[in-house]
Amino acid sequence: MSPGIGPVTLTDDFADDSPWDTAVSDQGSAILSRSRLTLAVQPGIQLASLRRDSTFGNFYAEITAHTSLCRAQDKYGILVRSVGSSFYRVVLSCNGFIHVERIKNGTKLIIYEAVPSGDAPLGAPGEVRIGIWAVGGEMRLFLNGRFQFSITDKSFPNGALGVFVRSMGDTPVTVSFSDLTVYDVEYVFPTRTPSP
Repeated sequence: MSPGIGPVTLTDDFADDSPWDTAVSDQGSAILSRSRLTLAVQPGIQLASLRRDSTFGNFYAEITAHTSLCRAQDKYGILVRSVGSSFYRVVLSCNGFIHVERIKNGTKLIIYEAVPSGDAPLGAPGEVRIGIWAVGGEMRLFLNGRFQFSITDKSFPNGALGVFVRSMGDTPVTVSFSDLTVYDVEYVFPTRTPSP
């Protein structure tokens, strides 16, 4: 389900914070420390951090998420092909559900409805390796190396990668991310044989 993966184009051990959005406030923080990017937010707050020095079109990316404080409907995950206020958001909920949203100029549209996954950690502490295979308008989601589902949407052909957390309830959320690896993908979808 992930054909055409080629050489590594980017590895990030989160030792250098210069490519990432970092911030500290009373409502939340995004900090690099001990080879992890940790996002922590207060109840009802959402926070994202983008790696702004690279953009990707066709790629396969993997990153490990570690949940420290996370429960019920709280959410975290990765941002894909981010340009300005437009991006795809791969969302894992702390109740074991996963879905995908498209944010276009600040307007959200769910393009894959939430489904349960045995690979998504329930609450905290938990750990999951999130993988995205993206070629053209198709994206395939993997958790811990296992295929989850595929979506097709041609809105954003390329952009930056990022991560996010969101507290949905009355408790804080803390999730850290580590070991980002991005591979080049060269794949041509097979053409259908025309019917006579």
